[in-house]
Amino acid sequence: MKIAIIDYKIGNVKSIINVLRNLHVEPILTSERDVILNCDGAILPGVGAFSHGMKGLVDYGLVEVIKEFTTIGKPLMGICLGMQMLMDSSDEFGYSEGLGLISGRVSKLVPNDGSKIPHVGWKPIKKSSIDGGQKLLRKVEEHDRLYFVHSYVVRPEEPENILSTSQYGGIEFCSSVNKGNIYGFQFHPEKSAIAGISIMKEFINLCEKVK
Repeated sequence: MKIAIIDYKIGNVKSIINVLRNLHVEPILTSERDVILNCDGAILPGVGAFSHGMKGLVDYGLVEVIKEFTTIGKPLMGICLGMQMLMDSSDEFGYSEGLGLISGRVSKLVPNDGSKIPHVGWKPIKKSSIDGGQKLLRKVEEHDRLYFVHSYVVRPEEPENILSTSQYGGIEFCSSVNKGNIYGFQFHPEKSAIAGISIMKEFINLCEKVK
């Protein structure tokens, strides 16, 4: 089992690598097309600004590689900024185009109770009834908390692409998405203790099924 961690020099991937190794999976940090396409699954990590992230993907020639990977049917997981870049666009520091793999946009999280931004901390998620508990969140319980650090949120156009929601500052926002073999998490499963590890395990199981 090999999972590619898409390398475009943005974000700390050490935690992802450690989790995968602890789960007996070989993580391959790479920006090489053929290596990515030959892996059983791929993870798109990232922290920071949307435009900076997309520039990194463009500079390393990864935009078309990621799109090609998804057409093969292998699972792709976007984490934090990696999830946001799955969308069509973002208005962070002006308009920027995204990967366009899931219809929607990214906009600033604006609390209505004066809570501070960025949103940093542990929060529960509310799973969508559409998910039916059959996807990667099936072992996450209502009382489980996952680790967030972000200032922007995704706004999918299609409700069926919303895997879960969370709340901060009196605002409900989309905290995970899914479309076919594409998954995205605004929180960091690799830093979210047992609940997060369960998500990583389910992703690995999914990669195994389509191997």
